[in-house]
Amino acid sequence: MSFRKRNIGLSNNTESTSKPSPSTPKVQVPGVRPSAIDGRPVTSTGTASLDALLAGHGGLALGCSFLIEENGATDYAGALLKFYAAEGVLQGHHVHVLGLPESWGRDLPGTARESSRVKDSGTSGEKMKIAWRYESLGQFGAGSTGSRGPPPRQPPLGSEASQPPTERLYNHTFDLTKRLAHPSETSLTFHPFSQTPTPSHSPFLAIINGLKDSINANNSIPHRLIVPSLLSPLLYPPNASQPQHLLSFLHSLRALLALNASTKVLTIITSIPLPLSPRNTGLTRWIELLHDGVIELSPFPHSTDTLFAASSQASKAAAAAGDEPPQGLLKIHKLPVFTDRASGVRSEDGGDDWAFTLSRRKFAIQAWRLGPVDGDPGEEAEPGGTHSHGDEPREGKRKKGKKAEGMDF
Repeated sequence: MSFRKRNIGLSNNTESTSKPSPSTPKVQVPGVRPSAIDGRPVTSTGTASLDALLAGHGGLALGCSFLIEENGATDYAGALLKFYAAEGVLQGHHVHVLGLPESWGRDLPGTARESSRVKDSGTSGEKMKIAWRYESLGQFGAGSTGSRGPPPRQPPLGSEASQPPTERLYNHTFDLTKRLAHPSETSLTFHPFSQTPTPSHSPFLAIINGLKDSINANNSIPHRLIVPSLLSPLLYPPNASQPQHLLSFLHSLRALLALNASTKVLTIITSIPLPLSPRNTGLTRWIELLHDGVIELSPFPHSTDTLFAASSQASKAAAAAGDEPPQGLLKIHKLPVFTDRASGVRSEDGGDDWAFTLSRRKFAIQAWRLGPVDGDPGEEAEPGGTHSHGDEPREGKRKKGKKAEGMDF
């Protein structure tokens, strides 16, 4: 039986052998936050609805590439590229643009500020409810001079609470009618192609070397690469469509994405016009395989746009809310999924049926559901909520009955 006193350690050395070292605060990179799925660093594409669609990570993970395919002669993908570039400029990232002139950077959309009409209307409504003799007392609990609530304690000067917040927004809202005011420290680099290309020389070799040198020189900030309208003859030289040059360029980009295994800093968004490079060709299939995510934009034809807008429940709900009707369908071919939990698309959210709308201020992606056409004489609702497709309308039955009675008479 032990007569040892309580609360006394067995060993003489009761002090801890090692003291916990003070934790060093992590440096937060502007425009980068951890994923909600697995904590990997992600950055915004400049479009909130597209960030929400990227496998649940809330953005494009660093070290990943994304491909936007577009049908028709529209330029919805170009708007997404501008949002992606404008977001990088505002966050202080190094933005690289392939094949476009420098005037493209001056046409980036500016940020859309919310109007203060709602705030003004709210304050005016409160003033209407308060009698004029009590306006000088201020609002209850406002903490200002003459208010009925105790003033809050002001933190001492120099403390952390008294410092203004310096955190930047993760995702901005852009207005296509405005022009972006570039900050003083803007890193926007344009990589033009050679004016005298040769068939045997790759037009992408100098661009790859420039990207590699830029990333190695400054790998503390994220880099964004924009590859617009891949294989378009308006931007790319004739020998750029040769498979030995194009596939080598895409493999080199994959190597740049994994250049820093511990801290990846590069993200890539590419757009390709499908009328010039259809998906049934082998070269386009290789382009899709060498990207982590692939989506396809299929705008509605002009002749059937009104028909789709009038017959869909999503369009009716958007019209009731004051929004614009969907302008096309969005198909998801591949998402940058890294874990089993990051499914990104759920069946109750619309599955593979998605529609997009490009307005003045945003690019919105929503679930697409095609409802029944109103005024269809061949369908009649029954008390159980089902439609009788095989039965004939009552008016038709009555007409046939009258005709039969006349023949019997």
